[in-house]
Amino acid sequence: MKISCAFDSGAIEVLSLEDPSNIRLRLRSDNAADFHQWFHFRLTGAAGKPVRMVFENAASAAYPEGWPDYRCVASYDRQNWFRIATTRYEDGALIVEHTPERDTLYYAYFEPYSHERHLDLVGRVEQSPYAQVRNLGSTVEGRDLDLIEVGRPSPRRVPLWIIARQHPGETMAEWFVEGLLERLLDGADAVARKVREHAVLYIVPNMNPDGAVRGNLRTNAAGCNLNRAWREPDAATSPEVLRVRSEMERTGCELFLDIHGDESLPYVFFSTAEEVPGYGAEALEAQARFIECFAAVSPDFQTHEGYKPGRFADELLTLASKWVAHRFGCVSLTLEMPFKDNANLPDGHVGWNGARSKRLGAAMLNPILRHLEAGRAG
Repeated sequence: MKISCAFDSGAIEVLSLEDPSNIRLRLRSDNAADFHQWFHFRLTGAAGKPVRMVFENAASAAYPEGWPDYRCVASYDRQNWFRIATTRYEDGALIVEHTPERDTLYYAYFEPYSHERHLDLVGRVEQSPYAQVRNLGSTVEGRDLDLIEVGRPSPRRVPLWIIARQHPGETMAEWFVEGLLERLLDGADAVARKVREHAVLYIVPNMNPDGAVRGNLRTNAAGCNLNRAWREPDAATSPEVLRVRSEMERTGCELFLDIHGDESLPYVFFSTAEEVPGYGAEALEAQARFIECFAAVSPDFQTHEGYKPGRFADELLTLASKWVAHRFGCVSLTLEMPFKDNANLPDGHVGWNGARSKRLGAAMLNPILRHLEAGRAG
């Protein structure tokens, strides 16, 4: 048997591999910060053998409350991912029991979204007559920070911004963007056509390509949590935020969406802007209208469960959506999707996954259009 993780987004530490019924593992920390929860590795040579894998440091993970009711994902071909029902959290350890049907099997915390897939997405977008890809500069390790611009700026088009994957382990965020872009660039989709008529959309599918390739959970290659860097981005440690924020200052912003995943809560929900200082009544009304429309078009979305007021305290304006709400006074929301499953619409085979994230991204065009039409009417 062998366990390997020397590939894109691979991450695990092997303590013992002699006995398939007692494989001892450790969740690997981000390369420059002490966050650990993400894992992604390949097991070979175990076909037909009952495997018991124990992640011994699960209790010290970034979000240990995310382990109860969590189920590991696995794939034989890296295309079709399924949940392993015999996953449990017990005595501070995550335990996965499974009998592989073939000699090669991949396990991961959530369905991965590779850098190669990111580049393929950017390449497809570049072929669209409705979009162009621009390079905002380099990340800490010199990777490209890609900006997708849909529509041409003009006085009659309002600027909208959508960013994803500030936390690289939240791969559902880039799956979401892929689904949104596929619909947005569909010439036969009437909603997409109207959105393109009324707005120019600035979309960053992956804010943190360094962390994504490295298999980090929350930070970039410099150990910075990008979603705590928006008040004072730094050219050395958070150039990704600095470059996106500078471009946003140039274009303006009349709607902002920051796409994330939540380890603990098994729901799709928004983190909203009510606590942002000076956030006005008109913006709150537009926010409520946006949320109402999203709930109407996507049964996966709900408004009853979410973050409690005061969760971010003094950090509030270091977060992307809160900083944007304060700076531009626009509807500015953080969307959270579950690492587990949507408890309101559970799927025993796949849980929440990439395909469901893509459908949610496509559905987001409806509240975007309503927001644009309400703004024109006003």
